[in-house]
Amino acid sequence: MVTQSATLPAQPRISAGVMLPAFTLWWREIVRFYRQRSRVVGVIASPLLFWVVIGSGFGSSFRSGDAAGQQHYLDYFYPGALIMIVLFTSIFTMMSVIEDRKEGFLLSVLVAPVPRSAIVLGKVMGGTTLSAIQGLIFLAFAPLVGVHLTITSFLLIVLTVFLVSFSLTALGFAIAWPMDSNQAFHAIINLFLIPLWLLSGALFPLSGASGWMRMLMQINPLTYGVEALRILLYPDSPADFSLSAAMATLVLFTLFMFGLAFVMANRRTTKPAA
Repeated sequence: MVTQSATLPAQPRISAGVMLPAFTLWWREIVRFYRQRSRVVGVIASPLLFWVVIGSGFGSSFRSGDAAGQQHYLDYFYPGALIMIVLFTSIFTMMSVIEDRKEGFLLSVLVAPVPRSAIVLGKVMGGTTLSAIQGLIFLAFAPLVGVHLTITSFLLIVLTVFLVSFSLTALGFAIAWPMDSNQAFHAIINLFLIPLWLLSGALFPLSGASGWMRMLMQINPLTYGVEALRILLYPDSPADFSLSAAMATLVLFTLFMFGLAFVMANRRTTKPAA
């Protein structure tokens, strides 16, 4: 008679892979956001109001060049308003990381046979999708500023918005991951979120800035996103950078921020909220 051993060898955990868990987390982010109608309305309405009020207020005193009437401020400010939508949606969508930790959902995901890369990819892609959609919805107002897009320029704008959305969402993930409260997240975000946008060329051109401010704008990755959109929307307007240089900088920034988000997710063991 054959007897079985009382102790069996430990079975290795079977990984669920990357794509399926990432897709599940991505879909959860989409459903959660669009169930909160007030967030959807606020994300679009606030920059739209900001664009109209600021653009109309500065419209009579700002021109993009030496010739009077060359470009109205509403036209100049349009790419910056679009980037504002992407910026706020990308960053604040990642507050869901903190909420998932408090609810215990994130802890259950971490103990599951799911690689950390799937968690990062799913959460970041969820926020990227939301912010990119919001930004492209705002693109519907482009004809109001005299913009007529071709298929090529539209696809390049979609790529630009995606790169900006992905990089900023990864930045929001990296900031939110070690946080235990929404208050701490807001404190850190408010410290550099608005300066990051203000020094991106959204409100005033790089060429007209003072020396030290011009240097800050040149090292600000968001500047290249605004500039790429401005080149694509207004190809005849003067540009501070070439489109290829702006796109290359965005790609490098996107890869760096996703790498940072992945490193942060692998550094800290998430604990249940007290």
